[in-house]
Amino acid sequence: MAPSKEVAVKPDGPTIDPDQIFKASKALLAHMKKASKEKAANADKKNLLATSDDEDAFDEEPIWLTVSTKRHIAEARNLKPGKITLPHPLRTDPEMSICLITAEPQRAYKNLVAADDFPAEWRKRVTRVIDIGKLKTKYRSYESQRKLRGEHDVFLGDDRIITRLPQALGKSFYKSTAKRPIPVTITARLPKTADGKRAKRAKKNGGGKEGDAATVNACTPVQLAGEIERAVAAALVNLAPSAHTDVRVACAGWPVEHVAANVEAAARALVERFVPGKWRNVRGLYVKGSETTTLPVWLTEELWLEESDVVPDGSDKAKALLAAKAAKEASSEKPNIGKKRKSLGEQQETEAEGKPDRAEKKAKKAKTTNKAPVADKKVPEGDDAKLDKEISERKAALKKQKKAAKKALEVEV
Repeated sequence: MAPSKEVAVKPDGPTIDPDQIFKASKALLAHMKKASKEKAANADKKNLLATSDDEDAFDEEPIWLTVSTKRHIAEARNLKPGKITLPHPLRTDPEMSICLITAEPQRAYKNLVAADDFPAEWRKRVTRVIDIGKLKTKYRSYESQRKLRGEHDVFLGDDRIITRLPQALGKSFYKSTAKRPIPVTITARLPKTADGKRAKRAKKNGGGKEGDAATVNACTPVQLAGEIERAVAAALVNLAPSAHTDVRVACAGWPVEHVAANVEAAARALVERFVPGKWRNVRGLYVKGSETTTLPVWLTEELWLEESDVVPDGSDKAKALLAAKAAKEASSEKPNIGKKRKSLGEQQETEAEGKPDRAEKKAKKAKTTNKAPVADKKVPEGDDAKLDKEISERKAALKKQKKAAKKALEVEV
């Protein structure tokens, strides 16, 4: 596929070709449908216990956007996922179960969900509200955490305590990205002052009741419902110390237009908000299914991040670098001295120290055991003159290479 020059030349204002994204999305969906039919036809035995949910599993198969960068996006793994708003929401099931994990006390937020202003369609989806204190007390064991994970489809976490949830929920939630809690803001929104800045938050009033939302600076029921709706519909970005980042953006049963729109929106938001260096640091964009290879959407022509990283072939700097590399490799080579040279050196040391050599030891041992000493095998003498000549030639070649590299660098400066 021909690379896109517009994005590589204009890192601050990139233009993604919608036609290319549409073609890639259409080809990926066609391949996934064909592979699914072939897999069903080649099955050895028909599943007699298959239900309609199993037959519709293909429609829920995820489609991923993969962003390849020239340098790592993050230095460490971040367990707090980011959110990207998509034109077409990912989760629209009216029967989904949502668990909302809040700061203490949970009674104030339960009252918000039960309020008349809270939309009824979202009230039936939010099946549990629990605060961080009761979560730690009630779900300490690994079995209870696994049970909680299986009871709900989506988990939302108050952004004030989202960093404490990995320790409270354990590896049953965080060993994969499927059901990690999504951060939501459920505190009261402060009004802006005349200069456009947010007003300072008032201190908690200790005289209020436990279930009073004002005592915990909670938002209104309508605002809470809006936060839940946006969090459920968003695409999640889980950053890791890697040059590849995958984001779920669509499902296999969607129309091609919806898939292409989500891919374009997710690519733009991911690069602009999460990639250091933005488009200059992007190497390629791809789409893929759960069991397919990546299909390129856009590839850059520039495989470097900075212009200073590029050295033209044949330049003085390139020659100096090659010469320095050759000199380093030559200096790392060590001459093979040989066993005879080592043995002679060891024998001279033992004679200087006045210690008995191996022949004297064998003779002494044979005398004590009344056995005849066994004569040592003769070792052929090494050619020291030839070895010294090779060493001197290598040293001369090394000096010559270093001198040429130094001269090339001086010319360039």
